[in-house]
Amino acid sequence: MTEPQIDYTAVFQALPGAVALLTPQLVYADVNEEWLRVLGRIREQVIGHYMPDDFADRPNHPDAAVVRNIQASLRRVTETGEPETMELQERFEPGNPGRPGVGNASYWSMTNIPIFGADGRVALLLHRLEDVTELIRARVVALSLQEAMLPAPRPFGRHPVTVRYRPAIRALDVGGDWYDLVDLPGDRRGVAVGDVVGHGLSAAGVMGQLRSALSTASRAAHGPARALEVLELYARSVSGAENATVANAFVDWDTHDITYSSAGHPPPALLQSDGTVEFLDQATNPPLGARPEHGPWLQAAMPFTEGASLVLYTDGLIERRHEDIDTGLARLADSLTRHQTDDPETLADALLADLLPPDDVTDDTALVIVRL
Repeated sequence: MTEPQIDYTAVFQALPGAVALLTPQLVYADVNEEWLRVLGRIREQVIGHYMPDDFADRPNHPDAAVVRNIQASLRRVTETGEPETMELQERFEPGNPGRPGVGNASYWSMTNIPIFGADGRVALLLHRLEDVTELIRARVVALSLQEAMLPAPRPFGRHPVTVRYRPAIRALDVGGDWYDLVDLPGDRRGVAVGDVVGHGLSAAGVMGQLRSALSTASRAAHGPARALEVLELYARSVSGAENATVANAFVDWDTHDITYSSAGHPPPALLQSDGTVEFLDQATNPPLGARPEHGPWLQAAMPFTEGASLVLYTDGLIERRHEDIDTGLARLADSLTRHQTDDPETLADALLADLLPPDDVTDDTALVIVRL
């Protein structure tokens, strides 16, 4: 069969994204029409132009810093032969004429890819940019909505509670991670964390509905498993709630035990006062809506000693691609043991520092620590 003749120049020009080709010496070799449109230039101004000359006469221009970041990334790609996705770049468009110096921020995702020649060396660099301003603005709105719907951390009597929420660094949409703190009759308190499938405003909305429903059910139900049974019935009527995960625990300071139940969620960790770590994994049920028929949920109990810490979290804290979850759980247990004497605030910061990658967090993370 004869291979079709493809006009790659036409393909390059027709690409929907803004793309430029540069030599390893950072000279523009070609750009497509979308790149010219986005940058507001004509072809004659670009081809054969040395990129570092952009804004060389205006080093304090806001876009000059962006150009320097692009140059640095392109040089790394040339040296390593590895593609690189840059951190989001912020540009400032001309602002309101009535307010000098005020601009409208726009946000750009940029990717640099090496193209190799026949000798195996980098012959060209493909630079692609995409305007993601609307996605970033939607993320800010979703984060604000999520923050407004989550309860402020407060002590359980004389027992301190610490909460941390870390959004993913590279993700453009906020996730559906959440937590809840509930006062129960007697010297008992409820604490829960959950994770909704999906991202953005819709996930934040579903998160708010599930959190409110579980908060109400926990106050009325006899035990965390029964509260999750009620939550699952409710979740079946909420679009986007399917396969959400939840860990729900009731702490009783009179009996010194924790009663818990989980809907497909990573197990809470109990850091005992002697430094041992036990995972509450004896009452794991399927995620919400995953069972074909409604039925009773598993529930278990674990004793604790004064001064222990109960740690609930979402999967962003422990899960990594191409890694077994047991590896992440072992990493968590090790960090808890090493920081067993820390107060809850210090312990929370230590866990995030130990377990989250410093510059490549790909999933949101919620963390709740209760000093028992």
